[in-house]
Amino acid sequence: MKKIIIIGGSKGIGKAITESLLTTHQVINISRSTPEVQHENLTHYTCDVLVDELPEIDQADGLIYCPGSINLKPFNRLSIDDFKTDFEINVIGAVKSIQAYTKTLSQSDSASIVLFSTVATKLGMPFHASVATAKSAVEGLTKSVAADLAPKIRVNAIAPTITDTELAAKFLRNERMIESTIQRHPLKKYLEPSEVAAMANYLLSDVSKSISGQIFNLDCGIVSLKL
Repeated sequence: MKKIIIIGGSKGIGKAITESLLTTHQVINISRSTPEVQHENLTHYTCDVLVDELPEIDQADGLIYCPGSINLKPFNRLSIDDFKTDFEINVIGAVKSIQAYTKTLSQSDSASIVLFSTVATKLGMPFHASVATAKSAVEGLTKSVAADLAPKIRVNAIAPTITDTELAAKFLRNERMIESTIQRHPLKKYLEPSEVAAMANYLLSDVSKSISGQIFNLDCGIVSLKL
């Protein structure tokens, strides 16, 4: 049974990933809040990755870094501190987590790291300057670290479009906004957390053992298609 470390596995996409893995994997969740779900395969550490020392873990086959931010403002209303905060959450936290567990993961025969970007790195979207900047750095980090850690550890990232989570709730708060979101996507839908979890599971698995340094647009068609 593989052991997977999830940073931020108590809410949103991280929660969906945690729940999808529990029956077939040992899951170590590291987050500020305790997961609602309880399971014999789940171990939880209460920890703020940006402030606290990460717990020592002597064996693991995968690492998923889930924390993210949606800080949408016009560019002229974004402060330098806004950019710094988004960069710390999305990039510095990921760097700290990878550095903390590289030695642990290198002992596995099939180690995989999964990070998260956003479709906003591919599209010029208003109000996204700060988050798109941070997530673009995540994509650069993904490719560079994949090269550094090859062939022992694979590193990939998922770039989802809007997903039905608490973090994105303000964009899906009424029927008009839901319909507008649906119509913007060529596949006429947005993402459920379970769909993102399925992609993460694939990238953790041995089925994807030949894939590293890639960014997967889980985008309902919005990046590549214009209908």
